[in-house]
Amino acid sequence: MDLGKKIPSVFGLEGDTWMRHSNPTSVWTRFAVLPMLIGSIWSRKWIGRRALVPLAGSSAWMLMNPLFFKEPRSTRNWASKAVFGERIWTERDRAELPDRFNSHMPDVATLYQAIGLGPLAYGLAKLKATPTVLGMLMVQGGKLWYLDRMVLLFEEMKTRDIEYARWEY
Repeated sequence: MDLGKKIPSVFGLEGDTWMRHSNPTSVWTRFAVLPMLIGSIWSRKWIGRRALVPLAGSSAWMLMNPLFFKEPRSTRNWASKAVFGERIWTERDRAELPDRFNSHMPDVATLYQAIGLGPLAYGLAKLKATPTVLGMLMVQGGKLWYLDRMVLLFEEMKTRDIEYARWEY
């Protein structure tokens, strides 16, 4: 099972929903979910079980975010192109990718994110700031690295396929 192909469907990313998620506001507010989750979990120290309320809200936002926004007025921006590249990567069985993208680089970026979950989880469990911040930076940095690779993929694929080129307006 290819987890990278399954995850988008969990978030409702199919067909036209990808265009709504390409709204830069969707991308950046979704990027803010990890700090919201961290704050929610950390707040248990001060508010106890009531920390479950912001945790539930952050989790719900993570799931519904791609469905919340309208299509952007313009997709000529880094965030939209990252989403388009992610769509191409997810649906890579539909088109032949350029040789330089037939590597495991996106998987390496995802692995880097996963490794960051270790210190993040430890820091949150023990309420230790250094591993929490280190883990968050690794996860967010890995995500930015992954998205940057997706922008490059989209930029190259739009020159090869008119359908992809039409996504940019």
